[in-house]
Amino acid sequence: MATEFSVREIPFSRAGSWFGLSPVVGLARYAQDVHVVSHRNGMHAVLSLVPSQPTEIVADPAVLTWRSGESLIQAVFSSPDTLRISGNGLGMRIAAAERTLTPFTGTYFFAEPSGGAVFTSYETGHRFRVTVLSGQSEIVGAEDLATADRAVVLGDGPWEVVIEEFTTAREPFNSDIGFDGAVDAARDEFSRFVDAVSPSAPAAELACYVIWSATVAPAGFVTRPAVLMSKHWMDKVWSWDHCFNALALAPGAPELAWDQFQVVFDHQDAQGALPDSITHSEVLRNFVKPPIHGWTLSRLRSLLGGVPDPELAYRQLSAWTSFWLDHRRAPGRPLPYYEHGNDSGWDNSTVFLRERLVESADLAAFLVLQMKELAVLAAEVGDATPWGERADEMLSAMLAELWDGTRFVSRGVVSGELRATASLLDLMPVVLGEHLPREVFDQLCGGVAEHLTSVGPATELLSSPHYEADGYWRGPVWAPATVLIEDGLRRGGAVELAGLVSARFRATCEKSGFAENFDALTGQGLRDRAYTWTASAYLLLSGGDNAAAAGTSARTP
Repeated sequence: MATEFSVREIPFSRAGSWFGLSPVVGLARYAQDVHVVSHRNGMHAVLSLVPSQPTEIVADPAVLTWRSGESLIQAVFSSPDTLRISGNGLGMRIAAAERTLTPFTGTYFFAEPSGGAVFTSYETGHRFRVTVLSGQSEIVGAEDLATADRAVVLGDGPWEVVIEEFTTAREPFNSDIGFDGAVDAARDEFSRFVDAVSPSAPAAELACYVIWSATVAPAGFVTRPAVLMSKHWMDKVWSWDHCFNALALAPGAPELAWDQFQVVFDHQDAQGALPDSITHSEVLRNFVKPPIHGWTLSRLRSLLGGVPDPELAYRQLSAWTSFWLDHRRAPGRPLPYYEHGNDSGWDNSTVFLRERLVESADLAAFLVLQMKELAVLAAEVGDATPWGERADEMLSAMLAELWDGTRFVSRGVVSGELRATASLLDLMPVVLGEHLPREVFDQLCGGVAEHLTSVGPATELLSSPHYEADGYWRGPVWAPATVLIEDGLRRGGAVELAGLVSARFRATCEKSGFAENFDALTGQGLRDRAYTWTASAYLLLSGGDNAAAAGTSARTP
């Protein structure tokens, strides 16, 4: 398999697993050595894997290799909870990664009478058993407490161990296939995933690996197979990120795609709100995320050839829409508001610089699309709610209240003041595409072109006094904004500009990988360097004409 990557950039893992191998052991924290890193109950480095001498490390989707001359160690996931490691000419020390000041937290270590050596991780609530299958080994520090050195040490001769994750008990390891067979099986599984979901594009296989390896099995609050945003520190599912992963998976993995759309709706509350994020051990509700789910469902319906459960989707989407209409509109106001930049997904956007409670045109635009999708679903399930009329009313209010004749502005809920900014967020109503008046659409196209750099659409104008190269939503290029803008441009008829937006972003990914965001001038990857919605955006944009692919209508230029 030709695709290779650095584990400093992308964790080595596999679909279904809740742990991976990486030197990234916390928020932007890099260790010298590769660690077993768990994502249960947050991100925790559980074990360190230290070769007996300095090595070069390289990974491909099936095998992680430590190499020193002709000597090497290799690791493969033979199943989501089982890691096999084989060495020849190099030894390895498998040790508890965390030391704490109290003996009652951290990792406890003991030797099983049946032959395994077990690390019990207080932080993850799980156990990791090391069983030596062949070769010379030594157990150090068994039954010592958290301040002691605890390890399984392998000699330089040929050896193999297996590391298994489990809860309270597990049968001794037994396998009908050898190490090489496990490697072949892992390659085959990943190859089938690539064949199913990958378009023809230079970095498509690596994008597929980022998504495949970040997928976890149902556990804790994660109710179905789910693609985490990363198996670095951004190890959650946020309530708009999941939409892009669903769309990227839809052409080749429809069941997994539908799971991605539904995994957040599994936690919809009685008021119809979606949580901010979910992960193994928590559901956060202090914020929400923008209602792009109608836009997403419309595209999914086309890609999947229909909605798997129209009545369920209708109930979920109508409740989510009603949350905004009933609980996020000030008395007497026609437009909804965000309570904070975090609600918009654009956490620190300059739209929220002066006030946090803001009526913004992007929110209204997303709800217009959502209500238009509800009108389609209502006809399908036989409901008479006039969603189409409500969509038209919202669009009219957005244009009357927030369009100043040349651009969209936002309105502070407390002050009532209208404000124009240099943020790309004010241009996001371009996602309405063919539903906008021509003169409004053309003005938005001009604004997008002004934000467009050689890397993609910058989230803050480069000339803005608030622009920062690594300013999160005040400058860097982001995948979700790029996909939404490209789709709106294409549906509105600005096909050439849409193609330019797509081509520049794809070239950035091919050069810099699938980071959380990118420096708008240099294209350097920023923040989390293995972000699944970026990989999904690349696959989506590499799929060609998205309007045609998704079956959406487009205005004739």
